[in-house]
Amino acid sequence: MHVLVTGGLGHIGSGLIRSLAENITIQAITILDNLYTQRYASLFNLPSGVDYTFLDGDILEPADVDIAMQGINAVVHLAAITDAEGSFDNLELVETVNYDGTRSIIQACIRHGIQRMIFPSTTSVYGPVNGLAREDCDRSELIPQSPYATSKLNAEDEVLAATSRGELSGVVLRLGTIFGPSPGMRFHTAINKFVLQAVMGKPLTIWSEAVNLVRPYLALEDCVKAIEFILERPDISGQVLNVVTINATLDRIISELRNSTPEVETCYTHTRLLNQVSYEVDDSKIRDLGFSYSGELGFGISQTVKLLRSLTKSR
Repeated sequence: MHVLVTGGLGHIGSGLIRSLAENITIQAITILDNLYTQRYASLFNLPSGVDYTFLDGDILEPADVDIAMQGINAVVHLAAITDAEGSFDNLELVETVNYDGTRSIIQACIRHGIQRMIFPSTTSVYGPVNGLAREDCDRSELIPQSPYATSKLNAEDEVLAATSRGELSGVVLRLGTIFGPSPGMRFHTAINKFVLQAVMGKPLTIWSEAVNLVRPYLALEDCVKAIEFILERPDISGQVLNVVTINATLDRIISELRNSTPEVETCYTHTRLLNQVSYEVDDSKIRDLGFSYSGELGFGISQTVKLLRSLTKSR
């Protein structure tokens, strides 16, 4: 199998392109990334065992995408702007990259006769939910709370529509908020941001009313494992699948963080922060297909802390 990973130098992609090299069914990996975030280090020390091709190109440029599609059997479309909070200040760019970019990849797949496409989306598409958030809820019940989440939901529609027309064999993975280290790691998501602040001796600013709100989180290793699981299951098509290691409260996260950084301080505020919505995501659908998790909240936090320990006075 020859897999194209768009956005392959990012937080998820940099882990995925390494893990795929250990899969005996993968012979070649093409990485398409425009280096928007300049994560060149994601290309360092790639494992042997597969043929890597890196293309400095843009998903919005048909010529770049056509080159990337040569000899491909499957596409994992990770390229996106993923900063939910920042998306409010970059509405047009987020819509262009996340929605138009996905349409560009779909159209290229159709042009090149590539059926298999995995689209990692986000559980943020749910918004406020009564009870458990499930994949089979009506489209009208989804209330994304940021331009980022809206763009991802609209892109989901395109993947599923092309699949229903028989032009693709697409699968949508609604991922919980990623935590845990990777070569192309970023720190704009909740847990990773808290870890960085704690290690640097900065207090965690928390909206008081959010301490007991539940949100879905996903260990990077489980995210990568889920993508590989779907790549190996061509019988799964046209599905939307939630992927969540743990539904956890902020209080639980802070408790786990204290195990690795006992000195962490918290600063509570009554000013409402972005997207402070409580919802628990049901991931039984992918479990019923045979997928199992290996990630743990405490382990993911401790591994990230270890990478940053040189910044602490207590080293």
